[in-house]
Amino acid sequence: MVQAYILIQTEVGRAAAVARQIAGLQGITSAEDVTGPYDVIVRAQASDVDELGRLVVAQVQRVDGITRTLTCPVVNLS
Repeated sequence: MVQAYILIQTEVGRAAAVARQIAGLQGITSAEDVTGPYDVIVRAQASDVDELGRLVVAQVQRVDGITRTLTCPVVNLS
Protein backbone atom coordinates (compact mmCIF):
# COMPACT_ATOMS: atom_id res chain seq x y z
CA MET A 1 0.00 0.00 0.00
CA VAL A 2 1.30 3.44 -0.99
CA GLN A 3 0.10 6.53 0.87
CA ALA A 4 0.66 10.16 -0.04
CA TYR A 5 -0.24 13.71 0.83
CA ILE A 6 -1.43 15.79 -2.09
CA LEU A 7 -0.98 19.53 -1.60
CA ILE A 8 -3.38 21.54 -3.73
CA GLN A 9 -3.60 25.16 -4.79
CA THR A 10 -7.02 26.34 -5.96
CA GLU A 11 -8.61 29.34 -7.58
CA VAL A 12 -9.52 32.04 -5.08
CA GLY A 13 -12.56 31.08 -3.02
CA ARG A 14 -12.71 27.48 -4.29
CA ALA A 15 -10.86 25.58 -1.52
CA ALA A 16 -13.91 24.32 0.39
CA ALA A 17 -15.71 23.15 -2.76
CA VAL A 18 -12.57 21.42 -4.07
CA ALA A 19 -12.01 19.65 -0.73
CA ARG A 20 -15.63 18.43 -0.65
CA GLN A 21 -15.47 17.09 -4.19
CA ILE A 22 -12.11 15.35 -3.71
CA ALA A 23 -13.23 13.79 -0.42
CA GLY A 24 -15.73 11.69 -2.37
CA LEU A 25 -13.14 10.09 -4.67
CA GLN A 26 -12.14 6.48 -4.14
CA GLY A 27 -8.65 6.24 -2.65
CA ILE A 28 -8.94 9.52 -0.74
CA THR A 29 -8.89 9.06 3.03
CA SER A 30 -9.17 12.75 3.96
CA ALA A 31 -9.41 16.16 2.29
CA GLU A 32 -9.26 19.38 4.26
CA ASP A 33 -9.13 23.02 3.32
CA VAL A 34 -6.29 24.84 5.08
CA THR A 35 -4.54 28.21 5.16
CA GLY A 36 -1.01 28.89 3.93
CA PRO A 37 0.68 28.36 0.58
CA TYR A 38 -1.67 25.47 -0.22
CA ASP A 39 -5.45 25.59 -0.01
CA VAL A 40 -6.32 21.89 0.36
CA ILE A 41 -4.35 18.98 1.81
CA VAL A 42 -5.44 15.48 0.83
CA ARG A 43 -4.38 12.09 2.17
CA ALA A 44 -4.58 9.34 -0.44
CA GLN A 45 -3.80 5.65 -0.65
CA ALA A 46 -3.33 3.23 -3.53
CA SER A 47 -2.06 -0.28 -4.08
CA ASP A 48 1.10 0.92 -5.85
CA VAL A 49 2.81 4.03 -7.24
CA ASP A 50 1.24 3.62 -10.68
CA GLU A 51 -2.27 3.52 -9.20
CA LEU A 52 -1.44 6.58 -7.10
CA GLY A 53 -0.33 8.40 -10.24
CA ARG A 54 -3.55 7.50 -12.01
CA LEU A 55 -5.58 8.72 -9.03
CA VAL A 56 -3.81 12.08 -9.05
CA VAL A 57 -3.77 12.65 -12.82
CA ALA A 58 -7.08 11.09 -13.87
CA GLN A 59 -9.23 12.10 -10.91
CA VAL A 60 -7.80 14.71 -8.56
CA GLN A 61 -6.31 17.06 -11.16
CA ARG A 62 -9.56 17.04 -13.12
CA VAL A 63 -11.53 18.62 -10.27
CA ASP A 64 -12.67 22.07 -11.35
CA GLY A 65 -10.93 24.90 -9.51
CA ILE A 66 -7.52 23.28 -9.00
CA THR A 67 -4.55 25.24 -10.31
CA ARG A 68 -1.61 23.11 -9.05
CA THR A 69 -0.89 19.90 -7.15
CA LEU A 70 2.17 18.53 -5.40
CA THR A 71 2.17 14.83 -4.47
CA CYS A 72 4.29 13.78 -1.48
CA PRO A 73 4.50 9.98 -1.02
CA VAL A 74 4.81 8.81 2.59
CA VAL A 75 8.03 6.92 3.34
CA ASN A 76 8.90 4.82 6.37
CA LEU A 77 12.50 5.54 7.37
CA SER A 78 12.61 3.36 10.48
